Amino acid sequence: MADQDDTRREAARRRGPLMAAGAIGATLGGAALGLGLVWVAGGIDTVPALLVLGIGAAAGFGLLRLRDRPGILPPEPSTNGPLDLDGAMRVSLESVLAVVERLPDPFLLIDAEGRVRLSNGPQHPIIAAALPGRHVSAALRNPEVLDAIAQAQRDGRARAVDYVSPVPYEQHILAHVARVRVGLPRRVEGAVRHDLTQAVIVVLHDLTALKRAEQLRADFVANASHELKTPLASLTGFIETLRGHARDDTEARERFLAIMLDQAGRMRRLIDDLLSLSRIELNEHVAPAGRVDMARLAETVVEAVTPLAEEERVDVVTQVSPEARAVIGERDELYQALQNLVDNAIKYGGDGGRVEITVAPAAPDALAAPRPGMMAVSVRDHGSGIPREHVPRLTERFYRVDAKRSRERGGTGLGLAIVKHIATRHRGALEIQSREGEGTVVTLYLPAAPPAPAPGTAA
Repeated sequence: MADQDDTRREAARRRGPLMAAGAIGATLGGAALGLGLVWVAGGIDTVPALLVLGIGAAAGFGLLRLRDRPGILPPEPSTNGPLDLDGAMRVSLESVLAVVERLPDPFLLIDAEGRVRLSNGPQHPIIAAALPGRHVSAALRNPEVLDAIAQAQRDGRARAVDYVSPVPYEQHILAHVARVRVGLPRRVEGAVRHDLTQAVIVVLHDLTALKRAEQLRADFVANASHELKTPLASLTGFIETLRGHARDDTEARERFLAIMLDQAGRMRRLIDDLLSLSRIELNEHVAPAGRVDMARLAETVVEAVTPLAEEERVDVVTQVSPEARAVIGERDELYQALQNLVDNAIKYGGDGGRVEITVAPAAPDALAAPRPGMMAVSVRDHGSGIPREHVPRLTERFYRVDAKRSRERGGTGLGLAIVKHIATRHRGALEIQSREGEGTVVTLYLPAAPPAPAPGTAA
């Protein structure tokens, strides 16, 4: 009995310092991993702080749990088992791996020979080929990134490389590369050991959406400036003429003033559409909650476009299905969307002499409908149609199939872009179908509203 008591006291004496060392090691290990990933990512603004803390905490937790693992601390009552520091390294690596697999960005751990030891490739197609044991060049084929990895392995300096990956589609990638000291497994005389060694970690951040947004903004500014520059130059020229030799020419003055009024109207329409588009984009993340009767709205739009239809000698008719229901939306925006579609049909497809507005439930096989239970509002013309190559770009800002004709008809090039953003805000979709010689059908898919409660019943 006395011998067993002495053994327990000796085991407790040995466990106490080791548990304290484990706690200190957990703290230092977690901090080191956190700081390492911050260093790799180029700063806390690039990698979320919670992600860093999560990885550090996971590693620290893994180290702390070693005290309960067989072979790490001697079991009671025996105190003769060796201290398995190799097992400590293995558990720490497993803890980090569990977190790495859930990182939102692609991650690679590369050994001194350039082979992948850890990755979350299955979750990220861009490094799907980065299987453990394969050389990093099988996944990352960019020479600048491979050179950064080699240099980091030599001098230990962190680097960031911005490059474009052409497959599976064009992606703009920012690669963060840094050298770390980790425990990696190796086989020695038939046994697997985990030794501290130099390695390189690579974190890839996808900048494609950001680059595209920057390009869209640049194109938007350039196009808007161009669209405003032309009428402004025209107005300036006519004003200078009226102040000069045409000062006393009554006939020329009336003609010039008419043109100036037309150009001023063009600028006003462009500014109105720009403001409308900005307002819709500002609220795009907030889904409307109102209830709109699209059948009545279609009748209101028909009344509004009647003068234009009569001028163009086009009949505008509505067809409402008995199964048509109200939709969830904001009336003013849906009115603007439908009016834009009908205006386009009259101006550019009116040579067919007829424009049809249809309100009905979306067909079950409608591929463009985001989900079942949608309502479809279609505007069809029987004009000359649109060449197939132009259809995918019709909703781009300032895109025109025939720029000269569009400007002559008072178009700004923003009408369909506005309709698309309205559809997006309403959690719907826009579909354009056209064939040359047969006309065009533009369909706006909108979520159907639930049936209205019967009068006298609680909502």
